[in-house]
Amino acid sequence: MAKEITLEKLAKIPTIMQLRTNKEKDKIGFYWNKTERNEFYILDPKIKEYKKITDGELPRAIRAGYLWLNDSKQIIYTRDKDGDEQHDLFLFNIETKESIQLSETPDALDIPFAISPDGNFLCFGSSRAGQINLFKMNIESKEVVQLTDHKSPTWFGAVWSKNKWIYYSCNATENLKNVDIWAVKEDGSEKNLVFQVTDDSEDLVFDASDDGMILAIESNAKGVRQAGILMTETNEVKWFGDAKYDETVIELSKDAKNLLVLRNRQAEIIPVLYKLETGEGKALDFKGVISAFQGKFNISFCLDDKYLVYTRSDPKTPQILALYDIEKEKEEIIIQPQTDLTEETFYDSEYVKYPSFDNLEISAILYKPKIEKEKKYPALIIVHGGPESQFFRNFNMIGHVFAHNGFVLLQPNVRGSTGYGKEFLEMNYLDWGGGDAKDVIHGKKFLETLDYVDPERIGVFGGSYGGFMTFLQMTKYADAGWKAGSAWIGVSNLKTFFDNSKPYFKYFIISHLGTYEEQKELWEDRSAINHIKKIKAPIQMIHGVNDPRCPIIESRQFRDKLVEMGKKEGEDFEYVEFADEGHGAYSDMNMRIRTFKLFLDFFKRRL
Repeated sequence: MAKEITLEKLAKIPTIMQLRTNKEKDKIGFYWNKTERNEFYILDPKIKEYKKITDGELPRAIRAGYLWLNDSKQIIYTRDKDGDEQHDLFLFNIETKESIQLSETPDALDIPFAISPDGNFLCFGSSRAGQINLFKMNIESKEVVQLTDHKSPTWFGAVWSKNKWIYYSCNATENLKNVDIWAVKEDGSEKNLVFQVTDDSEDLVFDASDDGMILAIESNAKGVRQAGILMTETNEVKWFGDAKYDETVIELSKDAKNLLVLRNRQAEIIPVLYKLETGEGKALDFKGVISAFQGKFNISFCLDDKYLVYTRSDPKTPQILALYDIEKEKEEIIIQPQTDLTEETFYDSEYVKYPSFDNLEISAILYKPKIEKEKKYPALIIVHGGPESQFFRNFNMIGHVFAHNGFVLLQPNVRGSTGYGKEFLEMNYLDWGGGDAKDVIHGKKFLETLDYVDPERIGVFGGSYGGFMTFLQMTKYADAGWKAGSAWIGVSNLKTFFDNSKPYFKYFIISHLGTYEEQKELWEDRSAINHIKKIKAPIQMIHGVNDPRCPIIESRQFRDKLVEMGKKEGEDFEYVEFADEGHGAYSDMNMRIRTFKLFLDFFKRRL
């Protein structure tokens, strides 16, 4: 007898996040919501056993990572208040379970980046002085010293080397698309530009050898993200691969002989090992996509560089945690998918491509229910956040939720998405809600060509940037014929979005859209609230009150304008606020379920 696949059963499949190895690479930490809330676990890869360490200390929704201390007996983690992302730092003792608060900045975020080689200091990013910059904390005394004072955010992390330098990435040019590699002396006495390919490239540093002689770096100067190493004494650089696909640096092996990168190819993520001496690269062949959470991939060297530890999934296999023996090229699964549902009960997805308005090829992931002959199904397009983000060919929970409830779901990687090169990524610069919005409309046209889709029952939804796009589709692009839309944690007015944003988000907005004064016509045209009178179909709005990225005013003002126009709640629009939530809460199981239920219930009724 086939197992019933309910929304709750799908949404309760646990997610492993923030997989990190300790300094010696013989212990693996990770966040996991197996108990229906986020807790910290430790895996011993030698004996293949893991245990839960925390008991309620972590925030409900995970938005920032943690660091192992050098003694492997403590971690520094973050906690915010109801999703406001104004993180404070906490020291947690794994053995005694004691938690000590290290910082208290209710109006700023603190994010841990690196531990000093001697283990006594923490380098962290903080907005306590306005823009995100680097700070140093004495872990015992809690004394804090500011290390950098850049006008642009230093939010890419930092690498603390034994050569007494802290390496990081930041922009100090007039070109806001630029990022260079910098170094600051660990006492803050000196700060230098270390590496720049061009003033229009994004050059990032991810790791350093123990002696600080080698930096693991990455640049998109050749049109895709390319991995390399930089010799700190000679400034000599060596690039790896043929610059055909985006490749993201993960880390150097402890012996500094190999570089681990992830190759992004056709919405799949493949590990590649490069030998530093010869430049030879080897793609590791196993099923699935390496898991990522908020841009951080779950993969690392472990056990004297002889193994990789990672989580992966594929369209029909929920996330697993595994060890990979590099020499034997053999995988051993340590944690199986935590569900009684089997591969046979899940639907596969398709990787499809369709032409947009200018014949640009748009790639997408297509989910569909079991198709009955001559039956027509409602369909949805979900737009991802970011906009610098991407849909992958992995296990997608929301895709399965809708497919198992009789919907066809298209996940397009519209222009502006990652994974398809620098030119494609930058196509929506100074064009948010322009070409990318038309890519969504042409995704709708693609769905209309499928003989099992009912062309009169197609809706659109998305969160964050996807919410911004949904607001626009329902207003500026209402003539596309959408029958319903759900804007989750979206943006309805670019000017109020900017005015209510933190300094680091303001920098991001200007880097994509220019300033309001310079681009007023664009900002006004791409603000859905200015086209609200064109709305034709019912819209659902869902928002967390404490959202720091897309402030709650963005949904409230749209709702208020609809009421002012005479629209009726429950009939013309539906509105939900969560008082205990910020910019979504996907990592919290119960918060995730309540949002999924709202989506599903709305589209079942409206389509």
